[in-house]
Amino acid sequence: MRNEERKFRETVETMPSLAFIAKPDGQRTFANGRWIEYTGLTEEQALGWGWKAAVHPDDLNQVLKKWQELTVSGDELEYEARLRRGRDGDYRWFQTRALPVRDKHGKIVKWYGVINDIEDRKRAEQLQEDIAHVNRVSTIGELTASLTHEIKQPIGSAVTNAEACARLLDRNHPNVLEAREAALEMVQDARRAANIIDRVRSLYRKGALQMDVVDVNEVIDEMLVILHNEANRYSVTIRTEIADGLPRVMADRVQLQQVLMNLMLNGIQAMEKTGGVLIINARLDQDSLQISVSDTGVGLPTQKIGQIFEAFFTTKPEGSGMGLAISRSIIESHGGRVWATANTGKGATFHFTLPTADQSPILGIDKPSGDHNTLPKKEDWNGQ
Repeated sequence: MRNEERKFRETVETMPSLAFIAKPDGQRTFANGRWIEYTGLTEEQALGWGWKAAVHPDDLNQVLKKWQELTVSGDELEYEARLRRGRDGDYRWFQTRALPVRDKHGKIVKWYGVINDIEDRKRAEQLQEDIAHVNRVSTIGELTASLTHEIKQPIGSAVTNAEACARLLDRNHPNVLEAREAALEMVQDARRAANIIDRVRSLYRKGALQMDVVDVNEVIDEMLVILHNEANRYSVTIRTEIADGLPRVMADRVQLQQVLMNLMLNGIQAMEKTGGVLIINARLDQDSLQISVSDTGVGLPTQKIGQIFEAFFTTKPEGSGMGLAISRSIIESHGGRVWATANTGKGATFHFTLPTADQSPILGIDKPSGDHNTLPKKEDWNGQ
C-alpha cells in the first residue's frame, strides 16, 4: 500500500489537476503541488482539516455532509464546490472526485482524489439559465400583445350590451325582459374578459434594458461554447468570420446572447437531417455593427417569407413560433433592425444590426416608436 501511495504521489505531481490523499473521515494526508499552488496554503496548512479553509463558506456545510455520508455508505465521492484562489482571493468552481482504497476486509482505509476546474462549465450553465429566463419573459410579452384583441372583444361586446340595456330602460314603457337579457349577456361578456385576464395574470412585460458596453466577439465565443454539443449532434460545423478591430456596442448582454442563440439554433435545426456549415459573420457597416448567421439548410419558406418574424409563425411541427419574433423585438429595442435573405446556394442568412457604442441612442423603452416592420424590401429576400 505504501508503494502504491508513493506511485500515486509521483503521478499526481505531473497532472494538471489538483489531487489529494485523505483518511476515511476526510482528513488530508497529502495534497499535490498544484493544490498548494492554487490555494496558497502551505503543505502543513493543507493537511488534516486545514483544506476546509479553501472551500467557499456557502459550500462548506454540504461538502462536510458529503464526507459524513460517505463514511457510512462507502460510495465513490463526487461533489462540486468553490475553492479560493490564493493569489487574489477569487473563488472558482471545482469538481471533486475520489475513490476509496479498502483493506482485505473491505474497510476503507483512505481516499485518492482528483479536483478539476469546472468554472467555464458553470458559467455556461448560468448563461443558459439567464437566456432561458429572458426567453420566457420575452415570450410572455409577445403572448400578452397577441392576446390583447381577445380581451377587447368581450369588453366591446359588454359596452354594446350596456348601451342596449340603457336604451331599453329609458323608454316610456321600459322593456324589462329584453333589458334583463342584455344585462345577462353583459355579465357573460365580463366573465369572458375576466377569464382571459386570469390566463395572463402572471404574465409580465419585458423589464427595462440593462444596457452596457459589450464586446460582440465575446458574446459569439460564449455561444460557440454553449451550442458546441448541439452542433455536433447534427454534424454541423460552426465557422466564424469576424472582422478585425470591431467597435463595441451598447446592448443588454443577456438579450444579445438570446438573439444569437435563437438564430444559431434555427440554423442548426435547419440542417439537422443533412448536416452542414453554420457561419457567424460580424463586420462594420457604416455606423452599425452587422452580424449575420448563415446556414446551408432547407432555406426560407418562399410562400410565407413576409411572416417569419411574426409571433406564432413557425414551419416546425413542434415550434412555438416565438424565436424570431422575440429576436426582432430585442433588436428593435436596441435601435437596430433584423432581416433575412435566401442564399445563392442552399440555406438562408439572418442579419441584424446594432449601433456602435458611440452611435447608440439612450434607450430605456421596450420598443422604438414608428414603423415596427423591419423586414426589408422584397428584392432583399432574394439575396440581391
